[in-house]
Amino acid sequence: MRFALFGNTRLSNNHDNELSLFALFKKFGDEVLIEESYLNFLTENLDKQFFYTGVITDNNFSADVVISIGGDGTFLRTAERVGSKGIPMLGINTGRLGFLADISANDMNQAVMLIHNGNYNLEKRSLLKIEIKSLPKGFSPYALNDISVLKHDISSMISIKTTVDGKPLITYLADGLVVATPTGSTAYSLSVGGPLIDPGTNVIELTPVAPHSLTVRPLVLQNNKRITLNIESRSKNFLVSIDGRSFSCQEEETINICRAPFQLNLLRPSGYDFFSTLRDKMKWGADCRI
Repeated sequence: MRFALFGNTRLSNNHDNELSLFALFKKFGDEVLIEESYLNFLTENLDKQFFYTGVITDNNFSADVVISIGGDGTFLRTAERVGSKGIPMLGINTGRLGFLADISANDMNQAVMLIHNGNYNLEKRSLLKIEIKSLPKGFSPYALNDISVLKHDISSMISIKTTVDGKPLITYLADGLVVATPTGSTAYSLSVGGPLIDPGTNVIELTPVAPHSLTVRPLVLQNNKRITLNIESRSKNFLVSIDGRSFSCQEEETINICRAPFQLNLLRPSGYDFFSTLRDKMKWGADCRI
């Protein structure tokens, strides 16, 4: 098989798990492509040679499976590189919480062996697409988690006139608005009071950030809707964030958000269960006093 590896280049702790993974690839006779910056990082931090067969220097690559080693941030950056290629992705968690990268570092070898044995499932995850004139060069318009509009750090709340399929919905007076996929319901949207959503559900979630009125609540829409946002701000500008990558916009910008024309293939070892992951990550039923 051909594997493409992307990884976190900030964590310089123990890398014994990666070394054993490379040894496993060699044992199976796999091709192993490593993203250039991750390869440089491993070369600097590992005192042993490791097995690989090629280097990824741009987004023009192909593989049977893409493996992201890090946290959810690393997974999102890797998903941007994969784009519409349709290559199945596996997330190995060497970060903190990890809803996307949820295979523990200790289980990475077992996960790769299950892949070789065909014991895995593919999950289709929807993405969002933003349409905005001032999208910076090199920015992908696609988001696996969320697209957010936010006030600048010290500015007053912003006004977000929101329409759905051309019909008026609401004008949010808030610090911002998070437009999230079901996958993103466990990310920023959750931290500002949004609901948890089964990732297989075909919906889009609108979660206001610190709304002026307590009657303004999160809203879930079918994901075939087209959402249009017009923002007014005392500072005459605001922030747009696409899966955590942000840039500044002027208030005359119109933003359109819709479902992306492709989906991401998420690879799960057989037996994976989203609700089990929720119980584990959210510590449901655990006695925190222990």
